[in-house]
Amino acid sequence: MIARPSYLIYQLFNIIMLIMLIRVLLSWIPNFNWYKEPWYSVRKFTDYIFEPFRKVIPPIGMLDISPIFAFIALSLAQRFLCSLLAGLGL
Repeated sequence: MIARPSYLIYQLFNIIMLIMLIRVLLSWIPNFNWYKEPWYSVRKFTDYIFEPFRKVIPPIGMLDISPIFAFIALSLAQRFLCSLLAGLGL
């Protein structure tokens, strides 16, 4: 059986958010080497997602809260796209 496009989009967003979570958790490790693969790719990929939020939301002290807003935005986009596709019968 072939999976519905709405399910595939839903899972794609879940994978992206998992990669974002890995990035956030690894950022708590001091002196973590981001220049080794696969961590360099994880960092570059998530920078594309976090950077627009970082431009709008300044850090609070040394705490960067832009990933929180990125998670919220992706979650809302996921729900919107999946419900739209499901409404179209896809």
